[in-house]
Amino acid sequence: MRILLVGQAAFAARVLEGLLGAGDTIAAVVCPPDRGPEPDPVKAAALARGIPVHQFASLRGPEARAAFAAADADLGVLAYVTQIVPEPLLKLPRHASICFHPSLLPRYRGGSAINWQLIRGETTTGVTVFWPDAGIDTGPILLQRTATAGPDDTAGSLYYKTLFPLGVQAVLDAVALVRAGTAPRIPQDETQATYDPLCRDEHAEIVWDAPTTHVHNLIRGCDPQPGAHTRWHGVRLRLFDSRRAAAARGGAAPGTVLGVDAAGITVATADGAVTCARARGDGPKAAAAEVARALGLAPGARLGS
Repeated sequence: MRILLVGQAAFAARVLEGLLGAGDTIAAVVCPPDRGPEPDPVKAAALARGIPVHQFASLRGPEARAAFAAADADLGVLAYVTQIVPEPLLKLPRHASICFHPSLLPRYRGGSAINWQLIRGETTTGVTVFWPDAGIDTGPILLQRTATAGPDDTAGSLYYKTLFPLGVQAVLDAVALVRAGTAPRIPQDETQATYDPLCRDEHAEIVWDAPTTHVHNLIRGCDPQPGAHTRWHGVRLRLFDSRRAAAARGGAAPGTVLGVDAAGITVATADGAVTCARARGDGPKAAAAEVARALGLAPGARLGS
């Protein structure tokens, strides 16, 4: 088939390679403008193969519509898309478009699905390929694949180790179903639908008098971005690589630093403690003990102030 690939980053680049390997033709690639000196991986992969690349700050303008139309595609494939694709553009390919999402829709719609699944302690996760429409992650489902989220998975590890490879293969399997003319369109059950906003700093503040499980899930769900945070003498301290600590609280108040050592910073919660191996204050992310030394943070200190 002739495919218009819309997406970015290593995920879209891997999908591009898989589609070419399956014998499909990539009519063009659409990705956001470059953010730094290095080109986006999917842009680099496309240019290396002589595939046209279009970059738009917004897909709402006439230039984007012209690029979508000129591709003359059989199918649009949205592989890790962060830009809003207007519904008329989705319908331009002969078989319309399909889209990847890192949750089991209709649950966890929105751009921070992985974060919120971990913050809420989900152990069953997965990916969905669906037929996008005018809503946010609301179109009919083409296929789904389930996976397990480990108890110490972070948003980063869950994506790169599990959902990334699972999602790439799901997209390729979905294209194969479209190619064969057997791709289903299963309506989403709106009674089961949930939607969450982008996970930002306003959602990432640590409440130390919450149970250990809640604190741990927040920290790992915000790792690596935006980074769960607390305060120490006016500095916003972000904590990463959380583990439930074996050490007893010993009656310490929630938010009290129980230890600073090679394992990280250990902090009391309402019913236990967590140890975070890495942290970031005013400088770059580093070993938590190193950051603690730089901030003058020692056992007995009380975080959150």
